Amino acid sequence: MSLDPVVSNPESYKVVFENDRVRVLDYTDAPGHRTTPHQHPDSVMYTLSSFRRRLSSGDSHRDVEMQAGSVGWLPAQEHHGENTGDTPTHVIFVELKEQATPVDPGVLGPSSG
Repeated sequence: MSLDPVVSNPESYKVVFENDRVRVLDYTDAPGHRTTPHQHPDSVMYTLSSFRRRLSSGDSHRDVEMQAGSVGWLPAQEHHGENTGDTPTHVIFVELKEQATPVDPGVLGPSSG
């Protein structure tokens, strides 16, 4: 079984852009919908709708409530989720394909210090 959300949950995850550095996913679901277990690499999440969900990983879970327009960093993770609210979920994920690398201070230019 694949842990790629586009393969494991194709009714909810759609690839809207991809290149060698990022993959952008559009996620939608309805109240009561559950995903199967899947993985995300380090990602940025932008919420297009307000929603409530329960995220589960192993024996633990956490309930989250997000407002439309929220943007946040998500470290790499494996989980499955359930829409526990009464509104659809609509989210954009920007998944990073490369590992973080140290920034060369010379690239940023001189300090203003």
